[in-house]
Amino acid sequence: STMEETDREAVATAVQRVAGMLQRPDQLDKVEQYRRREARKKASVEARLKAAIQSQLDGVRTGLSQLHNALNDVKDIQQSLIDVNKDWRQSINTIENLKDVKDAVVQHSQLAAAVENLKNIFSVPEIVRETHDLIERGELLQAHRKLMDLECSRDNLMYEQYRMDSKNTHDMNLIHTYFGDMQKLSEELAKQLWMVVQRSLVTVRRDPTLLVSVVRIIDREEKIDRRMLDRKKQTGFIPPGRPKKWKEKMFNILERTVSTRIEGTQADTRESDKMWLVRHLEIIRKYVLDDLLVAKTLLDQCFPPHYDIFNRLLNMYHQALATRMQELAAEDLEANEIVSLLTWVLNTYNSAEMMGNSELSPEVDVNSLDPLLSQNVVDQLLSKYMSTLTSNIIGWLRKALETDKKDWIKETEPEADQDGYYQTTLPAIVFQMFEQNLQVAAQINEDLKTKVLLLCLQQMNSFLTRYKDEAQLYKEDHLKNRQYPQCYVQYMIAVINNCQTFKESIISLKRKYLKMEMEDTLSISHANMDATLDIIAKEGCSSLLDEVFMDLEPHLNELMTKKWLMGSNAVGTICVTVEDYFNDFAKIKKPYKKTMTLEAHRRVVVEYIRAIMLKRISFKNAEERKEGAERMIKEAEQFRFLFKKLAAGSGEYTEGLCDIIEAIAEVIKLTDPSLLYLEVSTLVSKYPDIRDDHIAALLTVRGDASRDMKQTIIETLDQGPSQPNPNYVPIFKEITVPTLTVPKLLK
Repeated sequence: STMEETDREAVATAVQRVAGMLQRPDQLDKVEQYRRREARKKASVEARLKAAIQSQLDGVRTGLSQLHNALNDVKDIQQSLIDVNKDWRQSINTIENLKDVKDAVVQHSQLAAAVENLKNIFSVPEIVRETHDLIERGELLQAHRKLMDLECSRDNLMYEQYRMDSKNTHDMNLIHTYFGDMQKLSEELAKQLWMVVQRSLVTVRRDPTLLVSVVRIIDREEKIDRRMLDRKKQTGFIPPGRPKKWKEKMFNILERTVSTRIEGTQADTRESDKMWLVRHLEIIRKYVLDDLLVAKTLLDQCFPPHYDIFNRLLNMYHQALATRMQELAAEDLEANEIVSLLTWVLNTYNSAEMMGNSELSPEVDVNSLDPLLSQNVVDQLLSKYMSTLTSNIIGWLRKALETDKKDWIKETEPEADQDGYYQTTLPAIVFQMFEQNLQVAAQINEDLKTKVLLLCLQQMNSFLTRYKDEAQLYKEDHLKNRQYPQCYVQYMIAVINNCQTFKESIISLKRKYLKMEMEDTLSISHANMDATLDIIAKEGCSSLLDEVFMDLEPHLNELMTKKWLMGSNAVGTICVTVEDYFNDFAKIKKPYKKTMTLEAHRRVVVEYIRAIMLKRISFKNAEERKEGAERMIKEAEQFRFLFKKLAAGSGEYTEGLCDIIEAIAEVIKLTDPSLLYLEVSTLVSKYPDIRDDHIAALLTVRGDASRDMKQTIIETLDQGPSQPNPNYVPIFKEITVPTLTVPKLLK
């Protein structure tokens, strides 16, 4: 049916083709031509078909013949295998008898090795001698080459022996003993290598080739170690003395050398040199920096890159330094030594003077270096520093004050500063000490600086209280014997001036060393110190004025007496004495000096008025009253002249004080008694703190007012208005009037 289908398809195709050819009438003429062409095509296709079928048939024939041959071959092989199997079964026993042959082969191989090594074996003693000489002469590379040959001979012999009979220790020992001197050679060579390694930082400058040779030898030994270990994995055999691990030993020696180098820099002890630690640390800094620079620029080139020699050395130095710093930290250090150590560890180590040196970067990155001392140790040192410093400061301040007190009793005046103000060295000494400690603390860090500043000011606070007590004692001692000390006034002035210096120094210290945000924490203690200083200065000034008035006392006692009226020079003497004291008081600094002048002026006037109120004189007549009043007015003018002169236009003069004396003089001078009430009422309206007893005393001194008149004036006065000067500071309230005592009445 397939054939039929094919036929049908062929006919259909043919019909199509013919229809294609004969589409127009004129093509019919060519029918014959078409037929011939188609006949040719057909003949050609048939010829191709025949050829193809023919070649396929030939191929099939060849294939069949090959299959036939293969079948015969398989049968032959099968037969051969049967024969072999039969033979093998028969010959098993024969193979077992060949063990002797096998042993002979092994022995042959050993003998071959022995023969190979014979010339080496016989020449071992000679090679050992030559190698020894080469080592002595420092020709290390050649010596090592010979040593390697010797070791190679021994190791091969031993290996063969091991392969033949690993249990036979006798033969192994025999070989080992024969090559015994070789082991010593290896040790001798190693000793030479380690000497070069120890001095590598020196050698690399003087003789880099020697160092390179040493490194090459170590590297070769490393390779042999690796080969031997690989062979051990495969065969279980490793020669005696392997692995030598010379690279590891080299690094151990470098590590020991670095440690020794750092430990060896301490030349002095505290007993022999106060600055031992500073020196020690400076030498370490210099050595380590020099060594690392040499290591980076020269040493690095002598070692294979995988040794990473620079970083290994850097770590060794860092470790050795950390160890050394811990040892130092554990010693019983003094305060300044703690500072030196911490400054070095926290600042110098990472600075451009050492690890931060530009020539060491980028290999050395200071940010990635571990700290030399743990935070814990640093904190312990800092707290020890603070407690030592606290007791030191207390001691120093005490000593400074003791020394200053010794000056107070000297017979020579204190020094003056450039402006002529008396002073002692106390503030300078105290603040110089504070400054030094603050500068030292600042080297370590901000935090410590602030702590030290707080400590200084805290101690300053208690110190000032002691200073105040000492000044008080000084005054009390002087009052027991006013001749002593000779320069009491001048030293008291110095104490007062020191208060101003202390104030200024505290401010400048805070400005220099205290951050603004810390200001509040100190304001209270600062206010306390200022208050204490003001008290010291105020008490000092007042004790100096006491001095003046103790000297004035006999002259003040002369005022308003018969002697005075007769023409004593008490006021002249008072003025001279005050002026004399104020020559010294000119050495008091401005703010305190001003107070002194004002206070002296006031006290002189108060004492003068008190003298009037003491009723030591009662004028007998108008003549005496006039004379007395004029004298008072003249003396008020003397005082005015004196205090204006002392103030010298500096605002240290109180207007109107001397006017009070003049106003009182006017009451005394008045000749018409009927106007007395008016005069007194004017006085009272100006100075409203005048009491009745003051007026009574004043009228008593006038000497012409009866008891009733006094009574009337006083009673009428109470209703009067007052119009005091707004700047008037009450003066009468300080003045008491003595009441008549019994003895007075009896006179």
